[in-house]
Amino acid sequence: MLDVKRLRLLRELQIRGTLADVALALQYSPSAVSQQLALLEKEAGVKLLRKVGRRVQLTAQAEILVAHTAEILETLERAEADMSASLTTVAGTVRLAVFQSAALALLPELLTAMSRTYPEVRIEMTQREPETALYETWARDFDLVVAEQYPGHAAPRHPELDRVVLTTDAIRLAVPSPGVAGSVSALRSTPILDLGDTAGLPWVMEPRGAASRHWAEQACRQAGFEPDVRFETADLQAQVSLIESGHAVALLPDLMWTGRAPALTLLDLPGLPRRTVFTAARRASRRRPAILACRELLAQAARGVSGDPGQPPA
Repeated sequence: MLDVKRLRLLRELQIRGTLADVALALQYSPSAVSQQLALLEKEAGVKLLRKVGRRVQLTAQAEILVAHTAEILETLERAEADMSASLTTVAGTVRLAVFQSAALALLPELLTAMSRTYPEVRIEMTQREPETALYETWARDFDLVVAEQYPGHAAPRHPELDRVVLTTDAIRLAVPSPGVAGSVSALRSTPILDLGDTAGLPWVMEPRGAASRHWAEQACRQAGFEPDVRFETADLQAQVSLIESGHAVALLPDLMWTGRAPALTLLDLPGLPRRTVFTAARRASRRRPAILACRELLAQAARGVSGDPGQPPA
């Protein structure tokens, strides 16, 4: 009989690439991972790993085992969800990954409502960029993710994950308020009225690879110019500070302004583009009561922010 824990290590090696990364993800030592995989080879009676330089690769037989392991883990996860659903108390831990603007807008209300309505549910939140968080939720690092999708820029799809729309919010051009001294005022004497007026001005954007960065660059190029990106930061509050002090312009989603009045000017873009905010969970675990509770209260928080109803799982 093959050991499920060792099979999971083999699958983790396929996902993460190195023994060191598997050890880090599962809080083992690399030597312990190596020993457990050697025992799995003995159980299987075939070679599962081969050395390629300093790394190891899975053999064809190992790939077959990994495919079956994914099915086994899904079955076990469904069994755990069904068992939890049979209980009268909603309890357990939900490992939640969320991007910054959603964390700022939704998390305080979620945690308050959770402690009041489901006090035996523990939320462990980690800030992650959506593309990374979706992958890590598929890899079982998280149970639930709050992610985003920009117009014409599809977020990655993982077949084991579902999607539930939480809300949509407008994306607008954020520029310094009139009269604010700074780099923008020094470079331009007339008011900024649309995206085309920002050509040659200093921009602040998220680092390359972020969906928001790609979307913002494309919007500028469609307006006829290449943005002068002088500042890069994934911290949207830092972006807002640069704009409010007169040193940059940016494209920002409305969720940023939850609970605060922006000290800057927001201008509508052509076509009034909107970003979609959604949750994703593994289909095998989405019926777990603690995950259902978390989604219920996230939807409640999102309705309080936007008034947009959620949608059923896709």
